[in-house]
Formats: sequence, structure tokens, C-alpha cells
Amino acid sequence: MKCIFCGHTESKVIDSRSADDFTKIRRRRECLSCGRRFTTYEVIEMTPVLVVKNDGTRQPFDRAKIEAGVIRACEKRPVSVGEIEALVSSVEKQIVNMMEQEIPSSKIGELVMAQLKELDDVAYIRFASVYRQFRDLTTFTQFINEFEKMIKEK
Repeated sequence: MKCIFCGHTESKVIDSRSADDFTKIRRRRECLSCGRRFTTYEVIEMTPVLVVKNDGTRQPFDRAKIEAGVIRACEKRPVSVGEIEALVSSVEKQIVNMMEQEIPSSKIGELVMAQLKELDDVAYIRFASVYRQFRDLTTFTQFINEFEKMIKEK
């Protein structure tokens, strides 16, 4: 690591700590030439994931879009911000662990729905109604009836 004061390329690590929810490592370093100390951050390099939309277009994965959809589905429901954050983080982790450069938006929707089903029934149905784009009352009623059957089987 190059010293920011004298430009020397040799330094020693004095202290290492996790930072930003364990996604970064903060290191205190001391230059072996001038003896001055400085801080560096080590970050995991993530390969960008593209979301393939239903119309075939591609756009970068955006965690905020998932979060906004889940917040909307959970509106006026007894679901805490921490639970929403945990759900979104879990979905994001699953997407990253797939190790794919492109993922269909339908797969992301299914991951979110699976998590919402465990969190809150009403939020799950709200999200499904938007995600699955029910065209009429019959389709919506059919979905709810299937959901009721799943709940009774548990």
C-alpha cells in the first residue's frame, strides 16, 4: 500500500476492524519509511448483476427497487423496518450467491414473494397482486383460494 504522505510502497498494518455492516475492512497502517499513519478500507469487489425485464431490456440490479416494493406491500402492516431490511438483505444475498451476471426480474419477484409469505400474509398478497399483474377479479380470487389452501396445509 502506497503511503499518502511520502509515497513509499511499504507499510505495516497496525489494526484491522470490520466496518459498514461487515462489508468493509478498515485498516490502520504505518509507513515503514516516514512512520506516519493512515487509514485504508478494503471492500469486496462485486460483479455487477443485470436484471432482465419482461420486455427483454436490461438494467443494473437496484436494491432500492426491491426495498420500495416491499415497503409498499407492508404499508400499514405490523412489519418493522428491521424486518423489511432483513428481507431485502436476504434477497440481495441470494441474488449475489447465484453468481450469475444476468437474472430475470421474475426470479427476483419470486424470491421476494417467498420471503414475504413467511413475514406477513397481507403484504404477500399485496405484492403478488402487483407482481403477477392480475387482470381480473377471477384471477385474483383464484390466487387467494390457492393461498388459503397452502396455509391450511401447514
